[in-house]
Amino acid sequence: MISIITFIIGALCVLCCGLENGLARTPPMGWLSWERFRCNTDCLNDPDNCISEQLFQIMADLIVSEGYASVGYEYINIDDCWLERHRGNNGKLLSDHKRFPNGIKALSDYIHSRGLKFGIYEDYGNYTCAGYPGIIGYEKSDAEQFAEWNVDYVKLDGCYSLPSDMDKGYSEFGRYLNKTGKAMVYSCSWPVYQIYAGIQPNFSAIQTHCNLWRNYDDIQDSWSSVENIIDYYGNNQDAIAPNAGPGHWNDPDMLIVGNFGLSYEQAKTQFAMWAILAAPLLMSVDLRTIRPEFKEILLNRKIIAVDQDGLGIQGRRIYKHKGIEIWSKPISPVYQNFYSYSIVFINRRTDGTPSDISVTLKELGLLNSMGYRVEDLYENVDYGVLHPHTKIKVKVNPSGVVMLKAITQFY
Repeated sequence: MISIITFIIGALCVLCCGLENGLARTPPMGWLSWERFRCNTDCLNDPDNCISEQLFQIMADLIVSEGYASVGYEYINIDDCWLERHRGNNGKLLSDHKRFPNGIKALSDYIHSRGLKFGIYEDYGNYTCAGYPGIIGYEKSDAEQFAEWNVDYVKLDGCYSLPSDMDKGYSEFGRYLNKTGKAMVYSCSWPVYQIYAGIQPNFSAIQTHCNLWRNYDDIQDSWSSVENIIDYYGNNQDAIAPNAGPGHWNDPDMLIVGNFGLSYEQAKTQFAMWAILAAPLLMSVDLRTIRPEFKEILLNRKIIAVDQDGLGIQGRRIYKHKGIEIWSKPISPVYQNFYSYSIVFINRRTDGTPSDISVTLKELGLLNSMGYRVEDLYENVDYGVLHPHTKIKVKVNPSGVVMLKAITQFY
């Protein structure tokens, strides 16, 4: 019954207040090239790691063969640096003829043949961030070209444009995408550029026209970058969290799990926190060389289920003191007015020893007198049915996390 109600609410939202493409009812999941491979165009000296059709074909194959697709990762997304430096004589976008010798449509076809979906990057500006042609002046024809290429997901950056023009420009391009008749997830960088410019974003308009959007800095391959993003979302949650829901999501940027900058504990923390934030789960890692313990994190079905919960509620920080934080996300099933929850305990301390955190379910906001079945989502420990007065104690490693799921009980 809950899933039917959620679907109906989602459908009504699309009709009355959401982007009219019916997509991203849960946060998108997939693989994106940027954080790991950046703008490496040197295929002569580094053929295995340059931005090329070969790289995306290999990653698509691995998404399927290594089990990522089976847990929900479905988009293979190109980022910047796929273009030629100039448009064609007819004004059409051209992919780099050496690195994408068969063209973008052929790559799109290949990715679709693997049962996956295809995403592409452009920029609402005169140029992309790396200096390739932007869409300004070509909005309608570029949207139509993406449809011709059977694109499923468009990420639109915001370099080389005026933030004051973005309200009009991003919404207009979204309408052009819709008019093609090809449903494409629309990822916007609209608010982050306005925030940088001191402009208060109109989030009502943004969630009407975009399926997801960036609010804050690009993620870098470091724990400090992840911490800064977590802090931003916690410190600004009253303004940010209410904007998230089926069809429209806050995007804290890519998953860097399995790269170079995060320890095992820190990687577990990023993945748990992105799930609590109802964030898009877009891996940016070399799937050819990822270590097994990091792969296991990315394939954790129970945590993915928290991220993909149909209620689409973004979690919030409910406690912060002396390096210890507790975050809570309401999830389904719901009994009467009692939500189920996922709870994350983070130890931000660096004193080298695990921290004990002891708290009753009531202090976490879990008030159903019938209790909650509580499970640890990383350790797969079942605590059984606990009640609001029950005190639960967890031990959290430095820069690490404990993630629980508490399912409300009913008879």
